Amino acid sequence: MKFIDLEAQQQLLRPQIDDAIKRVLAHGKYIMGPEVFELEERLADYVGVKHCISCASGTDALLMSLMAQGVGPGDAIFTTPFTFVATGEVISLLGATPVFVDIDPRTFNMDPEKLAQAVKAVDNGWLIEDGQPQITNRTKPSTINHQPLTARGIIPVDLFGLPADYDTINAVAEKYELFVIEDAAQGFGGVYKGRKAGSLADVAATSFFPAKPLGCYGDGGAVFTDDDALADILRTIRIHGKGEDKYDNVRIGINGRLDTLQAAILLPKLEIFPEEVQARQKAADKYKKLFNDLNHQPSTINHQLPFVPNGLTSAWAQYSILLVSNKQRNALQKHLSDSGIPTAIYYPKPLHLQTAYAGFGYQRGDFPVSENVSERILSLPMGPYVKEEDQVKVLEAVIEALN
Repeated sequence: MKFIDLEAQQQLLRPQIDDAIKRVLAHGKYIMGPEVFELEERLADYVGVKHCISCASGTDALLMSLMAQGVGPGDAIFTTPFTFVATGEVISLLGATPVFVDIDPRTFNMDPEKLAQAVKAVDNGWLIEDGQPQITNRTKPSTINHQPLTARGIIPVDLFGLPADYDTINAVAEKYELFVIEDAAQGFGGVYKGRKAGSLADVAATSFFPAKPLGCYGDGGAVFTDDDALADILRTIRIHGKGEDKYDNVRIGINGRLDTLQAAILLPKLEIFPEEVQARQKAADKYKKLFNDLNHQPSTINHQLPFVPNGLTSAWAQYSILLVSNKQRNALQKHLSDSGIPTAIYYPKPLHLQTAYAGFGYQRGDFPVSENVSERILSLPMGPYVKEEDQVKVLEAVIEALN
């Protein structure tokens, strides 16, 4: 059993992918070839925005989005600590300061109420203690390096494929005149009240890492926006800040281009992507039914299934359950492993407790929901090609673990 079955998709699309690669080898335009621009056009159409700017990775997509907004030292960017390090890393790379906001205990996405408190705190020169704005002399994010911060932007994360609460988040942003960057690295394919992930903020970033809902055979990413001026800036940033001439660089940029070969591989994958999203939903529904049936048995496991608010559709990048305790989670994971069933933990340590952020003054207890979830979360085998009989085996192994 595979945690994510990439081989099944490859076998399905192997002829189309082989042909796509051969076409690139034939024309030899390995950098910014025609497949790159075709992919951008089709991705923009799928998401429902005017512009798609492809790039070398999901991390570059986030970095470019911040660079296009002119983010730098003294800027506070609000994001969640319960995410992959790339979300916070790009903020720090530009000299800005990530200000973490705890998550909602059901969706695991940024808690909009706590976001409003955090923005207000920074806006007033205050700090955050236990999720509440407090006046304190401690050197924490709003005075890191003894430099006052200015609230500039928000990066919500569409965790595990579920879009964040963008109506509320965008309202907070509008009130305080902040930009919003949607981190849709896991959310591509999700839907928020009739709109696709990637179209829910001023700008959105996604990843085509192989394990993502739409993945290539290496690294890749894209930025989405309806803002014409921002799109122009993003296109120059991804090629070293290039102007009209390749040797006239009008701004500082990066080498952030998507390889033509990866674009060619993504094109046939995008063709079947809507069907794969439906298959992911079917697999999620099967897990839900199996777990609900388990609850009616004499032996039961204390768990929390994924929560999807009304009007939203998850891309189901992962299927993650929440166990009652760290001890129960670890015991169940070991039993599943012994039974030949792969699992994963996203994420075992929130960003504010990682070594890279030790100098920010955060400590255990600052973001209690993120810390609690990180100790109890467990992701099960998932994807458009997960077999129903394998899902049944997962539940059978869970029942064995209970006994």
